[in-house]
Amino acid sequence: MNRGPLSAPFFNLRCLAVGRAVSTSPEDFRMAEITASLVKELRERTGAGMMDCKKALTEANGDIELAIENMRKSGAIKAAKKAGNVAADGVIKTKIEGNYGYILEVNCQTDFVAKDGGFQAFADKVLDAAVAGKISDVEVLKAQFEEERVALVAKIGENINIRRIAVLEGDVLGSYQHGARIGVLVAAKGADEELVKQLAMHVAASKPEFVKPEDVSAEVVEKEYQVQLDIAMQSGKPKEIAEKMVEGRMKKFTGEVSLTGQPFVMEPSKSVGQLLKEHNADVTGFIRFEVGEGIEKVETDFAAEVAAMSKQS
Repeated sequence: MNRGPLSAPFFNLRCLAVGRAVSTSPEDFRMAEITASLVKELRERTGAGMMDCKKALTEANGDIELAIENMRKSGAIKAAKKAGNVAADGVIKTKIEGNYGYILEVNCQTDFVAKDGGFQAFADKVLDAAVAGKISDVEVLKAQFEEERVALVAKIGENINIRRIAVLEGDVLGSYQHGARIGVLVAAKGADEELVKQLAMHVAASKPEFVKPEDVSAEVVEKEYQVQLDIAMQSGKPKEIAEKMVEGRMKKFTGEVSLTGQPFVMEPSKSVGQLLKEHNADVTGFIRFEVGEGIEKVETDFAAEVAAMSKQS
C-alpha cells in the first residue's frame, strides 16, 4: 500500500520496537522541509543566528527540540547569548614569514580571559592559519574558525571575536610587541634587522599615522587647517596674519603625525628621518594595532543594574 510521503512527526519518532531491528533506506523517507517559520521560531527560542538555526534544523531533520538539544551540547546557544557582549579586550599577535609580516587582533571581554591559555592558543592557531594560507581577509578567517570560536565561547563564557588581520610586504621586515596589547610591523629598504626593530619600537610608542609628512592625506590636512584657522581667528588676529600663523602650525602638525618627522624615541635629538638618512635607509610602510582601539566599551553602572534587576523580580 502506498502511504505517500511520511509526515515530519512520523519521521521524527525516535523509537525502536523491543527485540526487533529496524532499518531505513533513502527510499523510505525524504528530508523534512526547513521552513522560514521554523527557522524563525528556533531563532526566537535560542538567540542564535539564522544560518546556525537553519544548519541545526537541517541536521535534526526539522525536529526543533532535537535541534535545540544539539545546539546546547555544542555550545551554540551560549555563544549566541554572548555575541551581543562588547569584546574590547584581547591580544595582538605578529609573525614574519619571508617578505611578509602578519598582524592579528583577537578580542575577548576581559583582561583575565586575554591571558587564558586556551584563548591565547586559539589566537596563535588563527595567526598560523593566516600565515600558512597567506590570508589577509578577516572574513575568511572568521568562517574557517567559527566552530572553534563558538566552542571556546561556551567554554570560557565570554564573547570572542577575530577582529582584524593585516599583511605587510617588504624587503626588510621588523616587528615589536609591547606585551600583548600593542603590535607593530615595519617594512624598510636598506636597513638591517636591528634598525627595523628599533623603528617598530618607536611606532609602538609614538603612534605615527603616516610614513612621511607628504603622505598625510589632503582630507586630514584640510580638517586640521580649518581647526587651526578657527583658533587663530578667535585670538582676534586679521585673517592674513592668522593664515600665516596656520602655515607654520600645519608644518609642525604634518611632522608630528608622520614617522620621519617625529623625534626618535631612543635619541630625541634627531628625527626618525635623520636617523634613516644616516643609515641610507627608507621605511616603505608600517602597521600598528592596539587592542580595542576604536571599540566603544560599555561602562556598566552596577548600582543601576542591580536596581533594574530588583524591579523585574
